[in-house]
Amino acid sequence: MTRPDLPPLREVIARHGLTASKALGQNFLFDGQLLDRIARVPGNLDGTEVLEIGPGPGGLTRALLGAGARVTAIERDRRCIPALAELGEAYPDRLRVIEGDALAIDHRTLFAGAPHIVANLPYNVGTELFVGWLSTEWRPWWQSLTLMFQREVADRIVAPAGSDAYGRLAVLAQWRSIPRIAMPVHRSAFTPPPKVMSAVVHVVPADAPEGVRLPTLERLTAAAFGQRRKMLRTSLKGVPGAVEAAERIGIELTRRAETVSVAEFCALAKALG
Repeated sequence: MTRPDLPPLREVIARHGLTASKALGQNFLFDGQLLDRIARVPGNLDGTEVLEIGPGPGGLTRALLGAGARVTAIERDRRCIPALAELGEAYPDRLRVIEGDALAIDHRTLFAGAPHIVANLPYNVGTELFVGWLSTEWRPWWQSLTLMFQREVADRIVAPAGSDAYGRLAVLAQWRSIPRIAMPVHRSAFTPPPKVMSAVVHVVPADAPEGVRLPTLERLTAAAFGQRRKMLRTSLKGVPGAVEAAERIGIELTRRAETVSVAEFCALAKALG
């Protein structure tokens, strides 16, 4: 696909007087090759719908459009809207920009089909958006998630049982989807550089285990990891029937939450009905 001749992103930012807002959790990416790599993570995007959250001046948006996607971008910072409008003119009928708070918009109503979600998420709302996308009906309304997180959060998403990073977020991400770290991203790639490293996480839906309800699983993990240093016989007392159910299916009550696998949490949730 032939890409339009666009001015350098740094030039666009300077012309519009844009600076990254700490209050909005913004960190801009300028490296075109890195952005193209991120846009390739979901696979072939030619002709597909993509939802992007927080495009800012449009660095990743350029890469997604260049990969052939039709992009719907939700941007809260109205300072960035003129720069995105210029990008829309370069890719006629391929970019739809919605000015607003991504947390206040029902994303599924924006699409007739199932989009990919690709975003360099603002750090201050990234986890909340991610949890919302994972907590939808299953199979979900999206095809895949390709999301930039702080490396610490990325590690928590893919953590195996028994590791220090394993917790509620790992169970939520892994019980009916498959997450992986697609690539690490050094802090120096951003302007301004954040204090922490980052990583791109890719998530695809998987089949949900039968008989497991998300509210039950959430109650169990909240109780278990809310007192993660205590044995299950203590931490699960706040969930009626959980201690008895764990005994019934053979989960030792002397164990701690971080040793209980995703499959075991699912079996416990199923046993609770």
